[in-house]
Amino acid sequence: MTDTIVPQLTARFDELSQRLPDDGIEFWFARDLMEPLGYARWENFTTAIHRAIESCKSTGYKESDHFRGVTKMVTLGSGAQRPVEDFMLTRYACYLIAQNGDPRKQAIAFAQSYFAVQTRKQELIEDRMRLQARLEARDRLRESEKALSQNIYERGVDDAGFGRIRAQGDAALFGGHTTQMMKEKYGIVQTRPLADFLPTLTIAAKNLATEMTNHNVQQANLLGERSITHEHVQNNHSVRAMLGQRGIAPEQLPAEEDIKKLERRVKAEDKKIEKQSGKLPGPEGQNV
Repeated sequence: MTDTIVPQLTARFDELSQRLPDDGIEFWFARDLMEPLGYARWENFTTAIHRAIESCKSTGYKESDHFRGVTKMVTLGSGAQRPVEDFMLTRYACYLIAQNGDPRKQAIAFAQSYFAVQTRKQELIEDRMRLQARLEARDRLRESEKALSQNIYERGVDDAGFGRIRAQGDAALFGGHTTQMMKEKYGIVQTRPLADFLPTLTIAAKNLATEMTNHNVQQANLLGERSITHEHVQNNHSVRAMLGQRGIAPEQLPAEEDIKKLERRVKAEDKKIEKQSGKLPGPEGQNV
């Protein structure tokens, strides 16, 4: 995301925010947010809203504190007015909606961070976006490695074999540095995965190589540890070569903060968002 996009989106989302005059509670109307969040149809957006409501209830918070069904009057082209359904959303509600969206969409990735920080300064939003990108990259790597493990198990490779295949791939990606060597370099204990301490770029590189292996194992119907190891090593060599063309050596990149600590911090911050958002007063279904 370019340096100019964040302030532009921040200004737009700021303009859409409103406050209840008596309570000072900041809120947004769902129909105002639909298009900026990348939704073309109200039906699709309400699906995302209801997923967010379920998330709210699952965490033990009252949905009526943050989601309020309302009826708005809109003017048609003829000048007549008709009622439409809408929602008043607190900042926490907006955050949950963004959390239930596709983080690969630029608007969703921005919104997740915009609604997560109380003081919406550009640098804080950008910091949060970088954090979120790393968490998302790690989740994608977990899923791709899980898929590969299941795929090759059906092709004669057990868990120990998968570990060896992954280790050979690491050595190829890190220019001959084994997984253990990289752990020692970063000061990682033996029981923790190397990927939990890698920067986003390296996590993405590992994920790309793993996805390539998964694809080619299926396409070429590869069987056994030897052939699959060769495939995975070659894919990691290819990804390393691509990075090298841009002057990037994965083994030289510094380690990042333990991703488990980041996940715990994000969960703790989620609780703060709910508290700082305030609660919507009044009955449901009010007219506005």
